[in-house]
Amino acid sequence: MSDALARPAAAGTSAPPRSNAVVAVLALAGIVVSLMQTLVIPIVPELPKLLDAPASDTAWAVTATLLAASVATPVVGRLGDMIGKRRMLVVSILMLISGSLVCALADSLVPMIVGRALQGLAAAVVPLGISILRDTVPADRLAGSTAVMSASLGVGGALGLPAAAFIADNWNWHVLFWTSAALGVVSLLLVLVFVPESRNRSGGRFDLVGSLGLSAGLVSLLLAVSKGADWGWTSGSTLGLGAAAVVILGAWGWWELKAEQPLVDLRTTAKSQVLFTNLASVALGFSMFAMSLVLPQLLQLPEQTGYGLGRSMLTVGLVLAPQGFVMMIMSAVSAGITKAKGPKVTLMIGALIVAAGYCLNIVLMSEVWHLVLVSCVIGAGVGFTYGAMPALIMGAVDPSQTGAANSLNTLMRSLGTSFASAIAGVILAQMTTDFGGYALPSENGFKVIMAIGAGAALLAFFLASFIPKRRAPAQLSVVGETEEATPVKS
Repeated sequence: MSDALARPAAAGTSAPPRSNAVVAVLALAGIVVSLMQTLVIPIVPELPKLLDAPASDTAWAVTATLLAASVATPVVGRLGDMIGKRRMLVVSILMLISGSLVCALADSLVPMIVGRALQGLAAAVVPLGISILRDTVPADRLAGSTAVMSASLGVGGALGLPAAAFIADNWNWHVLFWTSAALGVVSLLLVLVFVPESRNRSGGRFDLVGSLGLSAGLVSLLLAVSKGADWGWTSGSTLGLGAAAVVILGAWGWWELKAEQPLVDLRTTAKSQVLFTNLASVALGFSMFAMSLVLPQLLQLPEQTGYGLGRSMLTVGLVLAPQGFVMMIMSAVSAGITKAKGPKVTLMIGALIVAAGYCLNIVLMSEVWHLVLVSCVIGAGVGFTYGAMPALIMGAVDPSQTGAANSLNTLMRSLGTSFASAIAGVILAQMTTDFGGYALPSENGFKVIMAIGAGAALLAFFLASFIPKRRAPAQLSVVGETEEATPVKS
């Protein structure tokens, strides 16, 4: 098997007899958490009326989740390495349940924002789950298990939209959050029963200064990116936050390099395998989110525009839902390629499939089945890439750093999606067509975004080509200070 996937012999734990149950439970937890990405989409246009607040304020119900997730992911990942990944997984799910209950009881803006922020604090569930798999699943099954766990992120997002649209159309909007709370409770109970705690812990002192610095830098950056279109890209607020992000993140990097026990080991992050995987993850996060911005709008715009399909939000969800099943199926295929050729090859194949999907969308966008086909093709590529990225990360870091390393990789993808949202917003605001006195995004505007999405996927392919080639199949000893791990005899 690929040396990038074999667990270090000195750090492994014996495989529990219920490893199948562990994989299933962790994947379910990942799906439940990823539902939060699409949970509020059907009710976003109605939030100003539901919460009796301006639309500019209710937008924070989405932004708060993004900011909380960006702060929590690296911090919780590091705490998982230090004090126990299962323990922090339980804490994350409790945050999800708490946030869902607060939103379910909310009738005004502030409780809704607080609840959505608490839901965002659960974002580390997927990287924590992947790290737990490394410690509990037999080495010969790690590639497939990791791919399934990674695919859960896309599956939950794809299935969440039609489910949320159906609930919002037929019941009170609070039912959305009661449902997510109930799913969170089920996930929590299953984790407590079936998921063991890993013996791989780094211990040590938590880098409080590093966590505060990274949080401040990320919040500044993401606020500038996500709110730049509303505030104006040349406004003092946007430019000030952008400048603050540069200064704070620069100072944070200096601190992490000198800290004895840093939040993020930047020297490990600078290893070629980790560095180029993370850079490719930013590009892929950008590319994958472009589809989520384009397809729903094409489906919902009036047919009279000549390119809109005039469908409901429920139809949008049903069109995108097959993508989740394709991701799950392709995760098994990608695991086989990873075992045979290594995760680098899998990542590059997935990037090419994503690019092909966008190119297909440029010429096929006039029928509902066109968009179903496009979403499935892109979903197939995502299934490949989601399984390969954590495999590459875990093949280059010590077992005591897998939680932090996987969380950082997840954060890189999130940054890519944030940049995609900002850039697509600018393009669609500039490339418009008049429709009954209203400015709507033009067909060419959508095609430009698709072309950029394809270009981002090709950039990910190019960056992945710099990842070191795998050596002959062998197990890895514990990764130490050197750039490459040393093979040991099977």
